[in-house]
Amino acid sequence: MKALIGLLLLVFGHDVSSVIHSLQFFSMASSGLPTFPEFVMVVMVDEVQVEYYDSNTQRIVPKQDWVDQANREDSNHLERETENRKGAQQVFKGNMGTLKQRFNQTGGAHVYQNMLGCEWDDEDDTTDGYDQYGYDGEDFISLDLKTLTWVAPVHQAFTTKLKWEHNRDLMEQKKFYYTKECVDWLKKHLAYGKSTLQRTEHPQVSLLQRSPSSPVVCHATGFFPDRVVVFWRRDGQELQEQVDPGEVLPNHDGTFQVSVDLNLTAVPQKDWGRYECVVQLKGIEDISTPLDPGLIRTNGGDKSYILAFILTGVTVAVVAVAVVVFLYQKRNDSEKRHKPVGSDLSSETTEEQKLAPEAYPLTTGQS
Repeated sequence: MKALIGLLLLVFGHDVSSVIHSLQFFSMASSGLPTFPEFVMVVMVDEVQVEYYDSNTQRIVPKQDWVDQANREDSNHLERETENRKGAQQVFKGNMGTLKQRFNQTGGAHVYQNMLGCEWDDEDDTTDGYDQYGYDGEDFISLDLKTLTWVAPVHQAFTTKLKWEHNRDLMEQKKFYYTKECVDWLKKHLAYGKSTLQRTEHPQVSLLQRSPSSPVVCHATGFFPDRVVVFWRRDGQELQEQVDPGEVLPNHDGTFQVSVDLNLTAVPQKDWGRYECVVQLKGIEDISTPLDPGLIRTNGGDKSYILAFILTGVTVAVVAVAVVVFLYQKRNDSEKRHKPVGSDLSSETTEEQKLAPEAYPLTTGQS
């Protein structure tokens, strides 16, 4: 896989000019988790949380100042969206009961998730949409927007697939939502939150090494947006071997961080000067940091810095655990999408089908 990615990068190079914006809804219903709300929904724009709702409070909590501003300009919007979420809450609860029957379950902890949303490329104006369901950490059913059909990877979802595909009016509504209405809402959010969502925060780049035998870590943090490219070069050529790229992770202040390890086991220190770490972020010049032993922070040097780095990692780990709990082991497809689509799995009509779709999508129907 690394070789394939390397070949593609050699052919096409890194592209940080095009920005793909996203509006995503993550919903989850749970059963048998007494310390966790029975229903939770989180709304994200460009990976930034903008709203939160759960069944305990039954109210929408804006997470960004500009969301409050947008809500004030339409006095009824928040009320309508709240009713939509209450309807989704009831639909998900009914679906949870149906799924437990389908899987022949009578007790224990269970989680039913939905990831849905849309994406828009601000350069070529292309769009995409997603609607996926999971149960107990495994894929249950997902929408193929191109063919307007549902993919059912488990036999318990086949009944749902037939019911939803049979309702052609609903399928056309779904297509309209993901290709038009959702994208329009995404652009509205981007306009309201422009100063936050479309800002550029420069990364701070450091070289870290725990011990002389450990890999050298190129750590970039504090950048925004999250669409960054970090890689190692030797003699001006990007390295595909010796490197271990990390995942872009959130910081507590809304910025992001990422680390890329360089294994120098077989490289004599006299050759280190041939290496450099490069960070590319749209809107700024490339940041190049040479592999100079004097620039590397180690456990034997500035320990306070290493401690801060470790604590940052712990903070990110806590955030990651929270996300994992929220999405309940969303193993495949960290593709980030979600808008409630469920419905009472055992009846022919659903509460959510009766709700007017606002920024929140129309629910799909029975499973």
